[in-house]
Amino acid sequence: MFIKSINNIFEIHLEELVSWGNRAYKNNFFEIVYVERGSGKQCINQHEFEYNEGNIFLLPPLDCHSFKIEEPSRFYFIRFTDHYFLKDDGLTNYNSWFDRIAYILANYNKVPGDIISSDRERQFIINTIKSIYQEYLSADHYSESIISGGVASILNILARSIEKKYVEQANEIDNRFGEILRYINTNIANHESLRIPLLANKFGVSKSYFSEYFKKQAGVTLADYILKSKLKIVETKVLHTDLTLKEIAYQLNFADSSHLARSFKKVYGMTVKEFKKSGHVCLA
Repeated sequence: MFIKSINNIFEIHLEELVSWGNRAYKNNFFEIVYVERGSGKQCINQHEFEYNEGNIFLLPPLDCHSFKIEEPSRFYFIRFTDHYFLKDDGLTNYNSWFDRIAYILANYNKVPGDIISSDRERQFIINTIKSIYQEYLSADHYSESIISGGVASILNILARSIEKKYVEQANEIDNRFGEILRYINTNIANHESLRIPLLANKFGVSKSYFSEYFKKQAGVTLADYILKSKLKIVETKVLHTDLTLKEIAYQLNFADSSHLARSFKKVYGMTVKEFKKSGHVCLA
């Protein structure tokens, strides 16, 4: 298994392929894939998903990735590194966007594959990808801002679709449980918003029963769920931002960086530094 890199913080390519010449790789960049034509199977972390014309995928960095092409295929690949989130051009705040979807990215493997929820959203993304490609080719002094705005729009739609799918999966257990998880993850750094009396009142569950209800649905206690959800965000921020552990601890309302480090090692069996060095586990 090898790591595929890109030289720039942003690239877009149009490729027509009859076979996937590369062996499976894990990458150090985010990738949006639009299948304009063709069919086959997409392989992510040793799991296969059928792809067809019109499919759109978001691949976080370091996922094992390859295609098994069954019909000649035409792909648009938009690739960008984590540093693309760090620029602030006055039009799109990527730090803010990244904070909003850090948990979604950390839990992306729960809802892999094409996750666009409506034909309207799909057509908007397709048109935007094609416009970005044309701007990328023509490139004048307006193009960078136009491309940034287009990518931001695509990512927000993808984030909303991923969150919606995740909530729908939780709602299959109980029709309000997905909304409870959405609320918790949205307010994960606000300790006061996650107190049991407030949650119980907000979602119409008895205060005395809420802890039992949550553990029954989630399989873990509320405190464990909150901690592990925070640590999922820590994973994402450690791998994809330049924030210090002290800054991450402050953002997620840990007592201090030492408290975060101890919690991380207890759950993951390794230090944050060891985790950052190893990256995502990608089976050969």
